[in-house]
Amino acid sequence: MLLDVRTYVTKPGKLNACLALYEQYGKAPQSRILGQPLAFLKTETGNINEYVHIWMFKDAGDRETKRATLWADAEWLAYVKRSGELGALVSQENKLMTPVEFYDCPPAG
Repeated sequence: MLLDVRTYVTKPGKLNACLALYEQYGKAPQSRILGQPLAFLKTETGNINEYVHIWMFKDAGDRETKRATLWADAEWLAYVKRSGELGALVSQENKLMTPVEFYDCPPAG
């Protein structure tokens, strides 16, 4: 299993607008193509302008195939355009991680 841990930082005061835009336009195509995320979180303490989502894949090939499909999807591209127009994003960090042997993760969809 491969976990894609994605951390985003928004401009101060823009987190809720960013999440609302995603919920309205990005959630449906992304979930349809990638499946449900393991987690979609916003910061409770620390940097309050940060949110994280974690996607599960069987392996690197599964991730590559699904992400290529996502970036060819008209509905997803329309969301990305709207997100760029909102201009809320300051930074993004992606980490590909694998689970340790002594804890189970849910199976990748």
